[in-house]
Amino acid sequence: MAMSFNQTGDGEWKLDVTGYSCPHPQMYTKKALQKMSSGDVLTLVFDNPSSGESIVAMCESDGNDVFEREEASGNFVWKIRKA
Repeated sequence: MAMSFNQTGDGEWKLDVTGYSCPHPQMYTKKALQKMSSGDVLTLVFDNPSSGESIVAMCESDGNDVFEREEASGNFVWKIRKA
């Protein structure tokens, strides 16, 4: 169980926090977004359903846009555009 944060393309990043429980997914998401540029897209992969609510609230307060949400095999895959 290791968090991974990698650039996957020009302006595209992926953060995998599978296996982590609250508040770690939100904290890692916040740190990842701080390292990104405005307009960049973060693909966030997590498996703790209760983390979703706090991640959405954090994104809304920071002005970031959660524009895609998928769930497959117990994993959540969200796309967040940095404000």
